[in-house]
Formats: sequence, structure tokens, C-alpha cells
Amino acid sequence: MARAREEAKTEEAGPRPGGRPRDAALDEAIILATRARLVRDGYSQMTIGDIAADAKVSRPTLYRRWTTKFDLVVDALDYGFRKQRDSYKVDLSSMAPREALVEAVRRLDPTYFNPDAMVLMGNFAGEAIRTPELLGILREHSVEPRVTLVENVLKQLQESGAVRAGIDRHTIATMCFGSYFAAFYRGETREGIPEAVVSVLWPAIAAEKKPRRRS
Repeated sequence: MARAREEAKTEEAGPRPGGRPRDAALDEAIILATRARLVRDGYSQMTIGDIAADAKVSRPTLYRRWTTKFDLVVDALDYGFRKQRDSYKVDLSSMAPREALVEAVRRLDPTYFNPDAMVLMGNFAGEAIRTPELLGILREHSVEPRVTLVENVLKQLQESGAVRAGIDRHTIATMCFGSYFAAFYRGETREGIPEAVVSVLWPAIAAEKKPRRRS
């Protein structure tokens, strides 16, 4: 038992980093191996040894870069977040109002950039008791930017007069986000979700067209 505890401690916190120059290609190999292990094994079950083997590096090489498994996972998540940030924007200038909302709902899809995102989110939800910080990071950098995108698009559509002023943007955005999880758990495809969701919402939120005055 004491040996198991010692191995777990070694697994979580390795030697302090040395002064050797960083190799960006090696760093990326470790990051990608970590992301793959997060999907396959989840945070609790993944091990530094498995990650090192997948990345074809030694454990000391890995520990020179990250002293704990948690720090490594934080950087692995940030790697994905940085690649996704450009997807949290929608240019409305060339879009019709309804089309703009459809596009915003499409960007809500957790798998819009990462096809493994649903599984990854499920793994982190399962860690909510043991490692709640991971779910907090996911909320801040992956969930909130997506939901806020829809809220911002709705606000812009309100300001342009295309959408009613009194709508609850927060609830609408949350419902749209939840539609992807409902489809995932029901075993349905996600491709038609943006158009289907907006077709239900639009009649309820679109501003009434004012009748034209006769000259």
C-alpha cells in the first residue's frame, strides 16, 4: 500500500525542470499524446508513463517540461483552445439575420473543431468531484466563449431591429448549446441541428415587420 502511494505521488509530481532548451516539436508531440490519452483514458486513468511512451520520449524528458500531470493537461487543453479561438467570431456584415443566427448556433457545436470534444467533456464532467479545476477550465475557455458568441449575435440582431428586444439571450444560447448534447446522447447526427433549432426559435424571437405606409 505504501509503495502504491509512493508511485502515485511520483506519477503526479516528477523532478523539477532543468535548464535544457525546449524543443517545440517535442513539446507538441507530448501535448498531442496527452490529448489523445485524455480522450481514451480520462484524466484519472491516464499516466505519465503512457503519455511518454505514446510521444516516444522518456519520463525525465517529459518531467523537465511539466512537473505534474495536472500542469501538462492544462497546457494540452490550452493548445486546443488557442486553435479554436478564431471560431468564436461571426461576421454579420454579409449575412441575413436568420442566417447569422444559424451560423452562430453551428459554432456552438463542441465538435466544431475537435471531433473528440464530446467524449473529452464527458470525461471532465466525471472528474467534477476529484478534480473540479478541469471542469472550471473547460467552462471558462470552451463553453463560455461559444455560448457568449450566440448571446452577442442575438444582441446585435436586437440592435439592428431583426430580433425582439425582450428575449432572454442567456436562456436561448444555453438551450441551443444543450441541443448538441441531447443529439449526442440520443444517437442522432449533429449536422442538421443549427437549421432545425433556428427554424423553431426564429418565429418566436423575430421582430414583427412593420406594415408599409401607403404613399
